[in-house]
Amino acid sequence: MKNIFGSKKTWKWRWMSGMGIALLLLLAVATTSFADDVVGSMTVTGGSLTIDAVDNPAFPGVTLNGTSQSVSDSIAIDVQDLRGSGAGWQLEVTSTTFTNGTQTLPTTALSITDVISACDGTTCTDPTNGYLYPLTVPADATAPSAVAFFDAALNTGLGDFTITPTFSLAVPATTYAGTYNSTITLTVANVP
Repeated sequence: MKNIFGSKKTWKWRWMSGMGIALLLLLAVATTSFADDVVGSMTVTGGSLTIDAVDNPAFPGVTLNGTSQSVSDSIAIDVQDLRGSGAGWQLEVTSTTFTNGTQTLPTTALSITDVISACDGTTCTDPTNGYLYPLTVPADATAPSAVAFFDAALNTGLGDFTITPTFSLAVPATTYAGTYNSTITLTVANVP
């Protein structure tokens, strides 16, 4: 019977040559790299600008003693700027005159003496405030136009904050006895 593959020597050489070529092809494929760029995308939708007064000013009572006195209280205001615009914002305040039903305190009796802010979330861009204190809160029988008392400049105030203003109420020595109330209106405006 005749060997169809040729002699053993030829066959070995052909086999080794074939293996060498296969190995070279395998190395060529293994060392050749291909690259392709892909683009990742995600849409971020802005939320809203909100305010929520967490409590009311509860001024301690005074006993008339012949001198003018003042009392103070701080309140917590939750401000959230989730718009993602960096447009800034400002807090505004107005009030009705403190009255006991028949008598009133002066329209300049209420003021803000200080404001502090604190981030409520894990990350915030702290507001940069440009207001100085004390600042008189406007008052009248019907609340007049609001005035700004705290702001977040452009590109600040992003996130969730507790803003804590301290209110001071002046009680003249000639004040009539009674329980005095006022409606204090706080707003947030989307302008720095």
